[in-house]
Amino acid sequence: MKELKQRLEKYFKVTGEAIRKVRIAPPENTPLYNSAVEFLDMAKRYYDDARHFEKKDELLTAFACLNYAHGWLDAGARLGLFDVGKDSKLFTVD
Repeated sequence: MKELKQRLEKYFKVTGEAIRKVRIAPPENTPLYNSAVEFLDMAKRYYDDARHFEKKDELLTAFACLNYAHGWLDAGARLGLFDVGKDSKLFTVD
């Protein structure tokens, strides 16, 4: 249980940093811009869900939510919806 809590805190930090780093790449008022907004919204919602489940001591569910959150961010970065500055530490962009 202690190891799971430590990993959870690590991934809250990493995913939170990734959320703050992304910038929407496509121009406003375009379909790709709207997709980028949706991807970022999903990532933030899963991140918030992870915090919710952490508070309820449902740590495995919280961990799963964090993985989904980061998955949305990675997918958006790979598709070019997000400008992440070629950051291959926080994103799978290489």
